[in-house]
Amino acid sequence: MFYKRSDNGYKQVLDGIKLKTLVYGDKTLFAEFLLEKGSQLPRHAHPQEQTGYLISGRIRLFIGEDTFEVEPGDSWCIPGHVEHRAEILEDSVAIEVFSPVREDYLPDKPV
Repeated sequence: MFYKRSDNGYKQVLDGIKLKTLVYGDKTLFAEFLLEKGSQLPRHAHPQEQTGYLISGRIRLFIGEDTFEVEPGDSWCIPGHVEHRAEILEDSVAIEVFSPVREDYLPDKPV
């Protein structure tokens, strides 16, 4: 699978949070998130391991009992089944990989 950059294809998943799945295979899914300042990703957990990289902006990330101030160039890994949440401190762009694939993030599935 190959993905050519486009400004189209984002899905609103929460207020101030948009998702676009870029590519996926049998074992991983690669996604881009557009995050608006002031928005929040509520505490949740899922079976997938989640690794991420902040391209731009600034977020506060809560993973289990730990809190991280995330700036451009920082990265993270959230084990499966671990509760996490985020506060968006500035307009931000993050990319993340999920393994195994999050079926709900496949392009032909409603989010």
